[in-house]
Amino acid sequence: MITVEHLCKEFKVNKKYEGLGGTFKSFFSREYTIKRAIDDLSFNVGRGEMAGYIGLNGAGKSTTIKILSGLMEPTQGICTVNGMIPYRERKRYTKNIGVVFGNRSQLWWDLPVSESFSVLQKIYEVPKEEFSERLDFLIEILGIKEFYLTPVRNLSLGQKMRADLAASMLHNPAVLFLDEPTIGLDIIVKEKIRQAIKKINKETNTTVLLTTHDLDDIEEICNKIIVIDKGKKIFDGSLDELKNVYAITRTVHFEFKEETTCLIDIRERNGILNVENEEKNRISIKFLKKEVDFPELMQDIVGKYDVTDFIVEEPKLEEIVKGIYTKDCVYERGNSYK
Repeated sequence: MITVEHLCKEFKVNKKYEGLGGTFKSFFSREYTIKRAIDDLSFNVGRGEMAGYIGLNGAGKSTTIKILSGLMEPTQGICTVNGMIPYRERKRYTKNIGVVFGNRSQLWWDLPVSESFSVLQKIYEVPKEEFSERLDFLIEILGIKEFYLTPVRNLSLGQKMRADLAASMLHNPAVLFLDEPTIGLDIIVKEKIRQAIKKINKETNTTVLLTTHDLDDIEEICNKIIVIDKGKKIFDGSLDELKNVYAITRTVHFEFKEETTCLIDIRERNGILNVENEEKNRISIKFLKKEVDFPELMQDIVGKYDVTDFIVEEPKLEEIVKGIYTKDCVYERGNSYK
């Protein structure tokens, strides 16, 4: 469905000079520096997949989305979406995709939501019966009925985002690009948006490419993750694979029948990163999964101490991704940084 092959995007930037004199010089200078926003990027997203596309600010996420949306042409390489090259077949292509930018709206500010939808029907040339059926589906799934006749300017941020998501799906696109769709929303509205995206994907088999800094969105919605850094891909796989490759630690929280403060023998073992007293009878142990035999550790502690309960905690996705960029985990398969 989405195929990206050796994509590069370069920008010419006026060369800057220091000081007041340098500022004047830059106005007349013809010298440029080349900034590469995307660097030999390749990936695939299959039909019906929901892929999370994540990276730090300036990593190249938005540039990629703009190229895939047909708004920008790459310097090198090629991409195809649903069999079309976005930036060469824009008119035909835009009728097959939906795009939602969290900080922009495709709705008309002074028109009611209903009228904005009618205008989009004409733009996308959606047949009346198909439009009516599609609209009923989206009104129900996104809970739009309560503000359907309200002018866009009077909508809350969460309502506007739901209306924008509906607007992007009115023409039943094969692919949906979502750029920060839950930015600035409260946790309840975020959950509604996430559930709606999952239901739309399930009902229509729409391919979704999601960029976001909210990793809860990724964990809730996506079954595939692509991680980029400085325009280069550093991971492409499932969420489970990401955790298996990069989540090199595990934490076990123990509750004991009586106060336990020591565990000196445990602290001195290879692979034990931290032993922390949480309360008088509660201790957490954080360790490297490859260096510590977990069943043996459990057997040893349960055999020596009166354990009443324990909880095994895997690293959260946010912690894993942070570790990737700070090199505080496995950065490439087979190599660890610690």
